[in-house]
Amino acid sequence: MKLPPLLVYTVLRLLAFVVPLGILWLFPVFREYWWLAALFAALIGMSISLLFLRAPLSQASREIYAKRNRDKGAPDEDAEDRLAGE
Repeated sequence: MKLPPLLVYTVLRLLAFVVPLGILWLFPVFREYWWLAALFAALIGMSISLLFLRAPLSQASREIYAKRNRDKGAPDEDAEDRLAGE
């Protein structure tokens, strides 16, 4: 069973945030200043995402584009067919 690319990308993005947050909470300073740990985890997660998650992002983007444009026919071909039939 193949998972949808958007789900894969979302889970990987969440892991890129949650894992650094968990590691930062191991330090006593960040337990007191939880908002600082969340800020650093967000920055680390964004960096990880930009560096390592380019392929899953591309796959998810392609799937979204294909779903949005699936119902649209080629209007030029339809117009040509109507003109050729007349």
